[in-house]
Amino acid sequence: MAEPRRQLLMSERDVERALARMAREIVERNHGVADLVILGIQRRGVQLAERIALEIERAEGQPPPVGSLDITLYRDDLTAIGPRPVLGETRLPDGGIDGRTLVIVDDVCYTGRTARAALDELADFGRPGRIYLCVLIDRGGRELPIQPDIAGRAVEVHAAERVEVLVPELDGRLAVELLTPEDATA
Repeated sequence: MAEPRRQLLMSERDVERALARMAREIVERNHGVADLVILGIQRRGVQLAERIALEIERAEGQPPPVGSLDITLYRDDLTAIGPRPVLGETRLPDGGIDGRTLVIVDDVCYTGRTARAALDELADFGRPGRIYLCVLIDRGGRELPIQPDIAGRAVEVHAAERVEVLVPELDGRLAVELLTPEDATA
């Protein structure tokens, strides 16, 4: 199988600008940082959540608590991923989530199923006052009626194409690329 063609959608600087803008929008919607919690979805959503929290700290002088969600056991396709799924860590901040404003951060919003799984998991831990969905890339193609509240960038992507968010902690660099199979028709 041939390697897909890669096209740069967002450079490191583009991603940094988008995350800074998203952080400002989060603070604005929440009217500050009181009772604000940033939760990244494993894997790359966690690294993006940490970057957003740093931007908020830079602007507001105090960091919001940051946690992580591993939605693996809440996926609706769990039986399709095999008998031994690899589990990451769900880490919620001290004080729980009841009544707080949560921002779920993910790298790409596509079908809406990942966000639905995150909402299902959070329901097991309490009742937040408000939840925002924040994604770096909204690629469209929803299968569920779930839309991001805050998106770094919306892109039109063919169903055969894939959007890949790269983070230094896992990939060695910060960028967003579009992967197109060699045999995809335009």
